[in-house]
Amino acid sequence: MTAVRSRPVDVTTWSLEMRSRDAFRPAWSDRPDLTVTQAEIPCPEFSRFLYTSVGGDWYWCDRLRWNYAKWQTYLNNPGLQTWVAYVRGTPAGYVELLHEPDNQNSIQIAYFGLLNAFIGQGIGKHLLSVGIDKAWEMGGDRVWVHTCSLDGPYALKNYEARGFRCYETCTHVEQ
Repeated sequence: MTAVRSRPVDVTTWSLEMRSRDAFRPAWSDRPDLTVTQAEIPCPEFSRFLYTSVGGDWYWCDRLRWNYAKWQTYLNNPGLQTWVAYVRGTPAGYVELLHEPDNQNSIQIAYFGLLNAFIGQGIGKHLLSVGIDKAWEMGGDRVWVHTCSLDGPYALKNYEARGFRCYETCTHVEQ
């Protein structure tokens, strides 16, 4: 399902960062049916599936017009990693990490979220913990993320619970 808005809405965006691995507070799941695996082969169809399936209800729209070639170019970035959560073999969500050596040697959590059927089961805490752990393994000096009031209701709380701290808040009108 894709979210549609009929009128402008005020959107608050929070920029959060973690400047030390010591700030990381993981929340691991012991569910035997939950696995998180890196998608190692660039596959535009799969990445677009994850993007639209996770982001459809949260108004993710910036990549909807990307064609196959643009997806392929993006996915071939050597600083990009995509980690996918599966529950009993079914994709449940993903976290996309982007190493930005020219931006304070940062690792950005570019996208993170769950498919609607898996929200509220503790999977997001585990997947975000895996993502943060993998981000630090990528060798950056900082892990950061943007989230906004259009994202899921637990997004900001999950980031803060894992150790992220807000460094900037802004509000704008989304058409």
